[in-house]
Amino acid sequence: MDKQLILQLAMYFIIVNLVGLWVGYTIIQQDVQPTIINDDPNDPINSLGLLGYMLLGTILILAAIKFLPDNVLYWVLKGTEALALIITAFITFFAFIPEEFALLLAVALITIRIFLPQYLIWRNISSIVATVGVGALLGSSIGVFPVIIFLILLGIYDYIAVFKTKHMVTMAKAVAKKNLSFTFALPTPNHQFELGTGDLVMPLVFSVSVLNDSLSRGMVWPYATIPSLAILAASFVGLAFTMDYGSKHVGKALPALPLQVGLMILMYGILSVSGTFP
Repeated sequence: MDKQLILQLAMYFIIVNLVGLWVGYTIIQQDVQPTIINDDPNDPINSLGLLGYMLLGTILILAAIKFLPDNVLYWVLKGTEALALIITAFITFFAFIPEEFALLLAVALITIRIFLPQYLIWRNISSIVATVGVGALLGSSIGVFPVIIFLILLGIYDYIAVFKTKHMVTMAKAVAKKNLSFTFALPTPNHQFELGTGDLVMPLVFSVSVLNDSLSRGMVWPYATIPSLAILAASFVGLAFTMDYGSKHVGKALPALPLQVGLMILMYGILSVSGTFP
């Protein structure tokens, strides 16, 4: 086992999800619930809507990679990064500081990414902030059952996109080459591994959705986080196993979500059967 790789993975996973649970809790308390497809967060159509949005974004990025000149592609992707970061950073920071300062801090982070793009630490910090913002907002906006449907569909898609069509590999290489905040850089003495932000966003979406459900059932903070933390632990086991396998087979792209999704849903089933929920 590559201990350095797993330690980095554990550090980012813990930071993203602990901060993400708090941000998700503040969003839930403020009763902020963006509409995905319709106003009912428990309608399964929302899971199809999320998948549709994600596929559309993937198609647009792949089209840009294929048809745009390299110098133009760089600025298109940088613009996409900046737009995503200003929104997600504001959501994340607003959970801790007043909105005026949250906006200033978000702008500062984007400025650093534009003028100091070579520093991996700032890329990873930006990825943390973006992952927390997206995961917390989506998790608080969709019910547990639609999330489970979405995760199953996404796990299947991830397998196909990596092993069959391989377009996810093409996209990941292009993004990593441009040093964008859509992946985490995990350097080791032998290789720099790239972890897609989606592999941390999806566990956070599920755990925040479960947190929302736990609170609605009468559980109180912080005890309401216990089911969410159990689901996150299951997710980490799957992700760590996949990353460890990847470290022993450098150059072989692997989809992390299928194993993560399976273990998270298994853990949720165990929690439900055991009577963890009121």
